[in-house]
Amino acid sequence: MLLPQINNPEQLKSLSIEELATLAEEIRRFLVEKLSVTGGHLASNLGVVELTLALHYCYDSPRDKMIFDVGHQAYVHKILTGRQDRFDSLRKNGGLCGFVKRTESEHDVWEAGHSSTSLSAAMGMAMARDMKGEDNKVIAVIGDGALTGGMAFEALNHIGHEKRKLMVILNDNEMSIAPNVGAMHNYLSKIRSDRHYLRAKDEVEGLLKKIPAIGGKLAKTAERVKDSLKYMMVPGVLFEELGFTYLGPVDGHDLEKVIDAFHQADNVAGPVLVHVLTTKGKGYKPAEADSYKWHGISPYKIESGQVLQAVGNPMYTDVFGQTLIELGHQDKRLVAVTPAMPGGSGLFPFAKEFPDRMIDVGIAEQHAATLCAALAMEGMKPVYAVYSTFMQRAYDQIVHDICRHNANVIFAIDRAGFVGADGETHQGVYDIAFMRHIPNIVLMMPKDENELRHMMKTALDYNDGPIAYRYPRINGTGVALDSELKSLPIGTWERTRPGDDYAVLACGPMVQVAEEAADQLKREGIQLGVVNARFLKPLDGQMLLELANAGTGMVVLEEASQAGSLGSAVLEYYSEHEIYDARVHLMGVPDVFIEHGSIKEQRQQTGLTAEALCARIKAMRAKSNFNYKTTSFS
Repeated sequence: MLLPQINNPEQLKSLSIEELATLAEEIRRFLVEKLSVTGGHLASNLGVVELTLALHYCYDSPRDKMIFDVGHQAYVHKILTGRQDRFDSLRKNGGLCGFVKRTESEHDVWEAGHSSTSLSAAMGMAMARDMKGEDNKVIAVIGDGALTGGMAFEALNHIGHEKRKLMVILNDNEMSIAPNVGAMHNYLSKIRSDRHYLRAKDEVEGLLKKIPAIGGKLAKTAERVKDSLKYMMVPGVLFEELGFTYLGPVDGHDLEKVIDAFHQADNVAGPVLVHVLTTKGKGYKPAEADSYKWHGISPYKIESGQVLQAVGNPMYTDVFGQTLIELGHQDKRLVAVTPAMPGGSGLFPFAKEFPDRMIDVGIAEQHAATLCAALAMEGMKPVYAVYSTFMQRAYDQIVHDICRHNANVIFAIDRAGFVGADGETHQGVYDIAFMRHIPNIVLMMPKDENELRHMMKTALDYNDGPIAYRYPRINGTGVALDSELKSLPIGTWERTRPGDDYAVLACGPMVQVAEEAADQLKREGIQLGVVNARFLKPLDGQMLLELANAGTGMVVLEEASQAGSLGSAVLEYYSEHEIYDARVHLMGVPDVFIEHGSIKEQRQQTGLTAEALCARIKAMRAKSNFNYKTTSFS
């Protein structure tokens, strides 16, 4: 066995190509075995085994900067850089991160959980290298899906203009951007990266221009002939026109060919793009057969590929998807729009039922938002189905194109709140804060899956501007689902538990946490009221006034950023109405990034539990003899 002997990438350089191929198979077996227990991103990592081995074989990490777009395909990189003994802790609290993480290893030079950032990062590192007078290599690995992101094209344009020396590896595992034209193509790739050829080309052009009278014309003619041949024979002409030298396509599972392509790329003075063709799920039949399902997978049985899913209530995402079909039958104007997440957003059933009303724009959250605005202006009912963390990328379009126009766009915000194993890059705890301050928008969050259905109906019936409902990445509570959907009165809350002395203003899953705390406190003789603060904007002003006038001690409980979310909105309301003696305590996500682990662990870490809430109420009760002159912040 070779793999147990590899503790750092330098050890790869003494291996033969045959030994590297053997190591590749050992790594695949390692990944299939380990992820069958922990879950994680399997298909994408099986596809880049040889590519990652070739990178570490040819280059010197961390001196040479290897940047993985998104980072979910960097498990092989982690294995080769001294972390294989920690894979049992992958995506667990305190364990290995499922993405590249700078604090984990000096070899992790760039971290991201969102796509299309690698090329901009590579350009920045290349510019810094040149400014410092250093000579290290800069390499960005980006997938064909991530290349659809607008930020990637912005970076390509800048890189091609600046002509800095760096390498972009296009890991093409879904489609081939250009066909392989055979031996002539391979010959052109080699000849165009050869130093002698490049120098000779410049010299010939210089000599032609020196010929009196006709030299300039001959040089221009030669350039046109060269361009014509390039358009006919070079598959990567788009990248060539952007200023890159294009090499490929290369079989990404042939180590010798990948290594040879890297050596060719090193001979190019400016930016070079190496187009590598790989197969997602390579070496594990279930993952090869359905790479979408096996992109991010739960624990499974290795032999059969059967996913070991816990039996439970339907997830909010599933309830959303089924309800959207019901609403689609009610209103033919309803259109679903998603930025490359039709499966994760629960839209496959809708797409099957209404194929002409399902729009997947690729990894292009900004485009999706503005597209929805235009659809709404033309009388359609667009539902922008997006994860909370990815909606961040469309902030300007939400402000400028949707809310400023008061466009009747419906936001279906999935993964709101903690997301568990995906960790800090994916936490959906910021959207309330960055959306509620924008004029014209309505924000809702349901206490259970049945209320989600009614909020979806509310949004469909609403015609006065943008409206959003946000829901978590968890199973529902198991409540019965009403067959008849009804609109909720905008800006109304509901009391789910009576109690005048103390009340919890909770939204989403925190309503259940508050009710659990109410049950515990009741056994101790303390009556805790629970309010389902289902509208985050507008607030229920009448209920807030009633609570303040009754002298009720309040706790705002939310699985969202404490800065700027519901708690802040409540305090702002009391300030606006010059109510300065309301007793309001805040319990939300503190001003730190919350790392990966289970949602339960993340709630415990941030004090968003029934036990923590009980302790807060008891502390408030102990201080009840004090005269509160100002609002209490904590």
